Amino acid sequence: MNKVDEIEKCLGNLTDEDLWTFYAYAGLELKNRKLVRTRNIVGERGEFLAIKIYNQTPGLANLQAAPEGTTNVDALSRKGERYSIKTVSKPRNLTGVFYGCGEQGEPQPDKKFEFVIIVVIDKFYSPERVLELTWDQFLKYRRWNKTMRAWNLSLTKGLIAEGKIIFERHDQ
Repeated sequence: MNKVDEIEKCLGNLTDEDLWTFYAYAGLELKNRKLVRTRNIVGERGEFLAIKIYNQTPGLANLQAAPEGTTNVDALSRKGERYSIKTVSKPRNLTGVFYGCGEQGEPQPDKKFEFVIIVVIDKFYSPERVLELTWDQFLKYRRWNKTMRAWNLSLTKGLIAEGKIIFERHDQ
């Protein structure tokens, strides 16, 4: 029996309340190890993966996490380029929202970042794909979310074809 099978068996034997307690402790341990900064586990995982993949890939910018609370910017390059990172968990194909990037109908908002990194993760929080878009590509593909009064991106064939593929898992 491999580790994943052992974990599945152990978790399957927990009561509902014990499983919630385990989840809380796992979140606290992720925070203690500085793998996350907030309780937004999906978003934090995507930011961690994006920075790790960029820093381990020759030819890509070396990134560091932006200070907490920095609006629209999750990572910075050594050259001072600003990166907004969004995580999409399968089977969804829609990013979270981008606040403060102009109102609907506004012709050209002020530039908030140079690049968007979209990290697609599977149900085990493992990366499937990492895409990079420029600010101009973000403006081209963004869609207005009326409920949130902000913009988001949908992973359409056009966006994927035009974006720069940084990482793609090939066992899909």
